[in-house]
Amino acid sequence: QVRLVESGGGLVQAGGSLGLSCAASRSIFVDNSMAWYRQAPGKQRELVAVVTSNGSTNYADSVKGRFTISRDDAKYTMYLQMNSLKPEDTAVYYCNAHIGWVRWGQGTQVTVTS
Repeated sequence: QVRLVESGGGLVQAGGSLGLSCAASRSIFVDNSMAWYRQAPGKQRELVAVVTSNGSTNYADSVKGRFTISRDDAKYTMYLQMNSLKPEDTAVYYCNAHIGWVRWGQGTQVTVTS
C-alpha cells in the first residue's frame, strides 16, 4: 500500500528552525529519488529539494544554503532541516517521489511569522 506521511511542521518566528520528516512506503522509497515540495496559499506546488538514491542533493534557489534534505534508507524516511526560516517559506510541505508521483499525503503546515 502506497503511503506518504509528513510530520514536523509548526509555527515559528522568522530566523527559526524546523525539521520535517516523511515516512514512506518501501515501494516508493527504495531506489527512487525523493523530493520535498511546498504549496503556499494561492500558489502552485513547487519543488523545494531532491535527494537521489545515492544521496546526491539539489535545492531550489530560494532555499539553498538554508535547507538540508536527507534520507534514511533503513527507515524509508526522508528529512528536511529548515534553518533561517523566512515568512515566504510559509506553506504546506509535501513529500513524494521526484519522478512518477504517487498519491499525495496530507502534508504538514509550516507557518513563519515575521
